Amino acid sequence: MKKAIAILFLLALFCVLGAGQTAQEKSYITVTGSELNNGVVILDVLKGGKAYALQCNQAAQSCTVLKNGRYQMVELPQNFGMYECKYRDVEVYAETATTSDKDVKLGEYCLLEK
Repeated sequence: MKKAIAILFLLALFCVLGAGQTAQEKSYITVTGSELNNGVVILDVLKGGKAYALQCNQAAQSCTVLKNGRYQMVELPQNFGMYECKYRDVEVYAETATTSDKDVKLGEYCLLEK
């Protein structure tokens, strides 16, 4: 019985500590341009007045060339997502999305500082 309680306690502790590592930062971006270069989609974006680029592999299912406009971006925690990015792997949703499971992800990209 004591072993079972100890295991449950450790499992609960792991869940609480692990939850902090999966926090996602949401922000709004504006796509200002796009290009295709050797199978890599590159989107020029502004976030908080600063220039960034989003990149993805054209062959990937979640790689989408977005039209110019405003979107919601969710920065994934380190080592999450499909890409191994120097800075951060991000998902992009429509500007009005709540980023719940029922919202459609428009694409997944590497976020790069310019």
